[in-house]
Amino acid sequence: MRSIKTLLGSSLLALSLLANQAGATEKNAPIHFGDITWESGSLITEILRLIVEKGYGYPTDTLPGSTVSLEAALAKNDIQVIGEEWAGRSPAWVKAAAEGKVFGLGDTVKGATEGWWVPEYVIKGDPERGIKPLAPELKSVADLAKYKDVFRDPEDPSRGRFLNSPTGWTSEIVNSQKLKAYDLTASYVNFRTGSGAALDAEVASSIRRGKPVLFYYWSPTPLLGRFKLVKLDEPPFDAEAWKTLADATNPNPKGTRSMPASLAIGVSAPFKAQYPDLVSFFEKVDLPIDLLNQTLAQMSEKRQKPREVAEAFLREQPQVWHGWVPREVASKVGASL
Repeated sequence: MRSIKTLLGSSLLALSLLANQAGATEKNAPIHFGDITWESGSLITEILRLIVEKGYGYPTDTLPGSTVSLEAALAKNDIQVIGEEWAGRSPAWVKAAAEGKVFGLGDTVKGATEGWWVPEYVIKGDPERGIKPLAPELKSVADLAKYKDVFRDPEDPSRGRFLNSPTGWTSEIVNSQKLKAYDLTASYVNFRTGSGAALDAEVASSIRRGKPVLFYYWSPTPLLGRFKLVKLDEPPFDAEAWKTLADATNPNPKGTRSMPASLAIGVSAPFKAQYPDLVSFFEKVDLPIDLLNQTLAQMSEKRQKPREVAEAFLREQPQVWHGWVPREVASKVGASL
């Protein structure tokens, strides 16, 4: 009987140790951030990771994926954080948020915007560079059909070229639907770049050479910190029309400017429950858009890595981020830099 009790006691102790080890493993498991491929998202992700790692002591890593796949992974808690989430844009996010599976924390970048852009010289010219106005009356998307020759596609000269987002981005679906809604599919090639970096390179190359280019873009971004650009007017925002743009299967999309931007930090429901200290931090994040655009422009021009720029940002801009976290956390981060 005694040996049975001893055996039972040993078994219970072993089970307890295993449970404690499992808990420790779970506690020490890295927080998975989405590996965002565009510059602002990459930089914001690294700023957050540095503070989480150095200030709070939690390990982190990143997992790759497109916007759509990362949102799906967040809903399943396969990743826990998306550093730059344009909350409410995609049907996947809206559904997951309604079900309480994901949450958008904070209002991280006020004044963010997106739309269709052209370089200012296309409309006004640039006497210093000897560029004459090529589309002087171009003001809105309604004017684009008559200017298709200005933006001639090199592979299909009968049409213009519209530079869309990479496939897999929510904005790629919206832009493709907008081309239909604005009756521009016969006039413009829907050119999808292979990556955010490829889109940047194509636009920047055209601007440096003084060539006309029509493209989708957003702010915060390096381009808006480096070049003079004009955003084309679109019909006023209409929520019902927006639904037809966000749905790739809708055969009759209706035109509207994009939903007012609400940039947040996307987190999974289990993360929100497990890390109240980080939730409090994320809710306070506020990055001034002009400073962010300037920082992104320098990062692009100097070809710096986001992690390196994030470290410099935390060193040089303490007045921006110290208010996001408790004093002891800010001190730990500062000491680590």
